[in-house]
Amino acid sequence: MLKTGPKSVFILIVIFTFCTCIDPYFPNLKSYESLLVVDGLITDANSSYTVKLSRTIQDQNVPPAMVQDALVFISDDAGNKIYLTNRGKGIYKTDSTEFRGIIGKTYILHIKTGGVNEYESDPCLMQSVPEIDSLYFEKDQELINNGTENIEGIRIYLDSKPGGRNQFYRWDFTETWKFKVPNPKKYDFFGTGNIVPVAKVNSYCWKNRKSDEVLITGNSTGGSDHIEKEPMLFVGTNKSDRIMLEYSVLVRQYSISGNEYDFWHNLKQVNLSGGDIFASQPYSVISNIHNKNNINERVLGYFQVSAVKEERIFIPFSEVVRLHLPFFHYNQCDRIEKSPGDFPWPANSPPLNWNDVYEMYVKSSDYVFIEPLYNSQTGVLEKLVFAKPECADCTLTGTIAKPDFWIDL
Repeated sequence: MLKTGPKSVFILIVIFTFCTCIDPYFPNLKSYESLLVVDGLITDANSSYTVKLSRTIQDQNVPPAMVQDALVFISDDAGNKIYLTNRGKGIYKTDSTEFRGIIGKTYILHIKTGGVNEYESDPCLMQSVPEIDSLYFEKDQELINNGTENIEGIRIYLDSKPGGRNQFYRWDFTETWKFKVPNPKKYDFFGTGNIVPVAKVNSYCWKNRKSDEVLITGNSTGGSDHIEKEPMLFVGTNKSDRIMLEYSVLVRQYSISGNEYDFWHNLKQVNLSGGDIFASQPYSVISNIHNKNNINERVLGYFQVSAVKEERIFIPFSEVVRLHLPFFHYNQCDRIEKSPGDFPWPANSPPLNWNDVYEMYVKSSDYVFIEPLYNSQTGVLEKLVFAKPECADCTLTGTIAKPDFWIDL
């Protein structure tokens, strides 16, 4: 989300990858300087707001240096000061019961680090933002892998109501989806004759993903024209488990200033260029945060202030089926059904037993036991069933806790 400056600064831009889809590049610079990186956003939503502070690093093998000793507060044009609580690991948060952004007010972010450096943002006016009129989807295609592969899927679009004098907008989104593993674990094996049902079968779970894309638009006329069919995201239906059962996306809409629009636009251009520091770098991504005592110090990031509107759409599998799209299939999720008789043994050695089969797959081959198979007529154990862990327990890649907002369609 944050970046700035001439050639060496673009190196640091690439390092900070909050809203980028590119891999960071860490050259060894003799004149390297660690820069403050600020990621902060306040809105009029009834929630706690977060400011994240870190410093750029030179060595790609070292974790980012989080700023943990800062004093952070926000002031408004009425002289009020709101101090943020240090939550550790470079995270500073407001109290939702004590502070909420108000449309029409102007806010400034203040940061003091090490008791010496004092940083301050430009004054930021909280503008109103129009309601989202609707979210909807249509069948579409997209090229991936440098244009060598064409995939089918759905694209989510947004229509917005008229925004008065609003000229610039930004969006972000959070995806959530329900999925099912193909071979859920139903039994535990404690030895021959001691196979019991598990207490909880983890078949269904939910995953979520936050957007890492720069989604902006500008209306240079300054009129009140509403946004129509603005593309938000594309989902390749056969590339992930998103559309297997039910999918939802929450889109947030912000009204931003012209300066912030330039910040995001230039950042987007840098990302589209691939972040190659040896290529042409015509865009300077300028922060709105400055060191009060050193105007020459470069700071990465942007203090964002905007009202926010949000809208959610649910898309069940049944609605996508009618579009005749390809769907996702798990790879390497085959069921393995084995018995001692499936392993010929030398005549002078004792044959394998059920415990041996279990040990062979669970202890030696990184599989999990799924369930027993019995003869339907005699009730005699015929097979033990195994599968890969990620194909048997949805909690390995998701959460079994149903989101509060979720509606099963």
